[in-house]
Amino acid sequence: MELYDVVELREAIPGEQLPAGAVGTVVHIFRGPPTAYEVEFTDADGRTVAMATLRADQIIHRDG
Repeated sequence: MELYDVVELREAIPGEQLPAGAVGTVVHIFRGPPTAYEVEFTDADGRTVAMATLRADQIIHRDG
């Protein structure tokens, strides 16, 4: 994954109140090891609702 890629959660992140399937944008890449991704999740108005640092196995790349 690259910076600004759109990703989808494979699993819920209860501590951030994010359900599986939530869509976010990669805003930072931690080049580890292991590699991790800071992902921003926004509401329909573009306001940030959560930021989470996630492992590669927790997200999948999503088109658009």
